[in-house]
Amino acid sequence: MKNELLKPSTRLYKWKTEETDVTEFDPRLASRILFEIFLINAFEHAVLALKNDDCVWGPVHTSVGQEATAAATMQALRKTDKVTGTHRSHHHFLSKILDYVLSDQWNPVAQDVPPEGQEAIRRALAEIMGLAPGYCGGRGGSMHLRWAEAGFLGSNAIVAGGIPLSMGAAYAEQFRRTGNVVVSFFSDGATNQGSFHEACNFAGIWSLPVIFFIENNLYAVATHADEACAVRDLASRASAYNMDGHIVDGCDPVALYKTVQAAATDIRNGGRPCFIEAKCYRTYHHAGDKPGSAFQYRTKEEEQKWAEKEVSKHFPDTLVRAGILNNADVTRLREMAREAVAGAVEFCATPGTPRTVRAELWPNPETAAEGMRSDGREWDGIAFSEREDFAEFDEIKYSDAIAAVTRRWLERDPEVFELGEEVANFGGGAYGATKGLPADFPTRIRNTPISEAGIVGVALGAAMSGMRPIAEIMFPDFSLVAADQLFNQVAKARHMYGNTTQLPLVIRIRIATGCGYGGQHSMDPIGLYALFSGWRIVAPSDAFDYVGLFNSAMQSLDPVVVLEHNAQYPKRFPVPKGDLDYFIPFGKARVTGEGSDVTVISYGCLVDRCDALRERLAAGGVSAETVDLRTLDLPSIDYDTLGESIMKTGAAVIVEQAAASQSIGQQIAANLTERFFDYLDCPVACLASLDVPTSVSRVLEAAALISDEDIFQTTVAVAKRRR
Repeated sequence: MKNELLKPSTRLYKWKTEETDVTEFDPRLASRILFEIFLINAFEHAVLALKNDDCVWGPVHTSVGQEATAAATMQALRKTDKVTGTHRSHHHFLSKILDYVLSDQWNPVAQDVPPEGQEAIRRALAEIMGLAPGYCGGRGGSMHLRWAEAGFLGSNAIVAGGIPLSMGAAYAEQFRRTGNVVVSFFSDGATNQGSFHEACNFAGIWSLPVIFFIENNLYAVATHADEACAVRDLASRASAYNMDGHIVDGCDPVALYKTVQAAATDIRNGGRPCFIEAKCYRTYHHAGDKPGSAFQYRTKEEEQKWAEKEVSKHFPDTLVRAGILNNADVTRLREMAREAVAGAVEFCATPGTPRTVRAELWPNPETAAEGMRSDGREWDGIAFSEREDFAEFDEIKYSDAIAAVTRRWLERDPEVFELGEEVANFGGGAYGATKGLPADFPTRIRNTPISEAGIVGVALGAAMSGMRPIAEIMFPDFSLVAADQLFNQVAKARHMYGNTTQLPLVIRIRIATGCGYGGQHSMDPIGLYALFSGWRIVAPSDAFDYVGLFNSAMQSLDPVVVLEHNAQYPKRFPVPKGDLDYFIPFGKARVTGEGSDVTVISYGCLVDRCDALRERLAAGGVSAETVDLRTLDLPSIDYDTLGESIMKTGAAVIVEQAAASQSIGQQIAANLTERFFDYLDCPVACLASLDVPTSVSRVLEAAALISDEDIFQTTVAVAKRRR
């Protein structure tokens, strides 16, 4: 047997500052970096003091010891470059927003901090303290910082949670050919998360303009990186994604600056994404102002060794020895940073011991529920239609309607794109929902790896950057693989970031119940998505509704999940002749058949089935009124239409194909009872499938799923109870 040792095609670099790098360093640049190091250090200690005075609610993860990774990096970037951060991102945020508001010519050795700089520091502290003047109105606090105007897209409390979002932002920059770079900051612990690896793979295969910046401070809370990572140099993981890796001393601002500058320049010149690993150390424990040794996972000797490298202490001496600054300059920069932070503290808290939060800065409690949804500006000038508004119709397959209306949006808006598994294969996706689109829009129908978290994260980042992505999740069960991105990120982003971002994002999901796929491909996800009020949910029951509701989903500035049922795909339905541009409003149910004895409420594929049973019910003496909910997110349930029907019939049955524990009928029934108790002659009945995963066995699957006979018998029983 012959074997050959193969050399990797990627490279791993270790950067180290030489004496000439320091002596030739631009003095104004050096003073900017040193000022920000002093500022971050003073700011973080002020935050810790305020926390000890109970002026900061929740945990405080400071960046003391890691100041240089932010201060040097932001100076190496353009103002227009983008940044995402972690739960420990005060330093990233401060450096990025100051770089944005301060003139490139500002020299802290000769000039005071201008008013716009002071305001930025005040607002950053206010946000961390949960106050109204903060950049997110106090909603985000310490771990969810965002100022998109400055290029800080958001910090994230979920370890690695913001990395996929960075890929979407990088895709937007690449698509628009801006030349901007996205820097995704995270620490050693994030490199062990699946979403990190999914994001890296996306960046690698799409060659996105992104720098994966690892602040390896050695500890994920109290777990040492050696215990959690199979490699010592985390930058070596770059080779798995055909990227180069760079290792640099995180306490060396000059080396950091030159490393980031070189990496960003290479990407702007057409190079591939890369890793930068900064070896650094956090001075304090995971949160708070105690050292890690107080919790016995670090030694005092280790802490002392790193304290000798602390950048706020050694970098000033380095610059003075090199003749770049003098001692008076250093003293000025340190005092100016302290005064700027003191001014921010004075703005946010009253003097005294202990300090207290200035009561007039608290957000108005009445605004707690605001910003969960768009303010509705996207509907200005939009006229809504129903089928009664059209005279001529053509018949079209449900799946062809999906492709046709998607085409209209691709034609209408150049920043619409669709991504998902197999969407560009077979001429129209695995199930025909992108029929004809890959050939006509080859750069905007994007195949992806099997990476649901990556798919959703890319879509989220692109949407937050102003694009209009359509993401397909091939089977509903796969939503659970992407649960963090769907529910911790998408569903919460608008409110969490203080209503500072629009989310024009559409997720398409094909429900495959009744196809023999078994327990892990056959769930109905309605109950799952309904748990998170940030989502809008629509379930078109026919092609007409699909077109109108999809148009509204694409117009919406809120995230919308469109539930498509496989049973409808081959069926033909009428749609307006020559018109695919109409809109159906969210939150408007439709009476599909009038009756007087009982209201039958359903959605999706069950609407046809309930309508088909009306004749049989009538033959048995039961006049059923059927209602298609169409919109399923709980805040948008159309209780006006349901109430009008119940006032007429006095009874209701809610019919769902979802397994009982994954349905929403019980919640709707409770609301109907509370709102229309005086009109109900009997309790609202809720009918769903058996509360089990569906089986591959044809017989067992059919036995578990709700049947027409179940619907018929339950409706008859409710009608009898009413009488």
